[in-house]
Amino acid sequence: MGVCGHLVVALLFFAAAVVAAADPDDEQCLTHLSESLEDPLKNLQNWTKSTFANPCQGFTSFLQGATCNNGRIYKLSLPNLSLKGTISPYISNCTNLQALDLSSNSLAGPIPPDLQYLVNLAVLNLSSNRLSGSIPQQLALCAYLNVIDLHENHLSGPIPQQLGLLVRLSVFDVSNNKLSGPIPASLSNRSGNLARFNASSYEGNKDLYGYPLAPMKRRGLSIVAIVGIGLGSGLVSLVLSFTAVCIWLRISEQKLENEEGKISQLMPDY
Repeated sequence: MGVCGHLVVALLFFAAAVVAAADPDDEQCLTHLSESLEDPLKNLQNWTKSTFANPCQGFTSFLQGATCNNGRIYKLSLPNLSLKGTISPYISNCTNLQALDLSSNSLAGPIPPDLQYLVNLAVLNLSSNRLSGSIPQQLALCAYLNVIDLHENHLSGPIPQQLGLLVRLSVFDVSNNKLSGPIPASLSNRSGNLARFNASSYEGNKDLYGYPLAPMKRRGLSIVAIVGIGLGSGLVSLVLSFTAVCIWLRISEQKLENEEGKISQLMPDY
């Protein structure tokens, strides 16, 4: 074999080694995510360290729920697997990730603000879990987001105004949470080529208000009720006062009658 032949073989071995070696960021991302998840039904049997070391080969994925693109993980889809635990902030190390779907599980804890580092993320679906805390305003830094689906969780606090900066956003669903405050105007009515978010995106949050939700029913007492109560309480006070006066007058009359009786007894007869 000539020099050129040896060079070709060496290059092939080098290329194979490059293909076989996992991206260290992806490996760290998968390792920490696996540690933060609980898999009671053993659906992720091939989520092992050896697989994390080589999850992709070109466009081929060796990891359940992962889709690869040019040797990097660009999609994680793990819906409806009865997964528990939390979402590791190290998921942000999967920097090529374009779609993350962890919906219909039993994940708890907060949504990591570290998702902001997934700058290529287009689809985020964390719906139907038990996630709590606030919606991270840092999601606004994921400029390519088309879909944010967070419905059916325990999220609280306001909807971040910053999310209105996501000009590509066409699907936004935060229904059935514990959110409060006004709906940002920039997320209430999308026109042109973008979706028009309707009330179904926001329903089921009792302290959330604003268009496109219907006007909130007054939780406090209405003016009529307040006036009625005021008049009622005034009438009750008047009746009580009148009754007290009557009782006082009656007692005074009885005292006067008693005094007059005593005086009449002391008066001599003529």
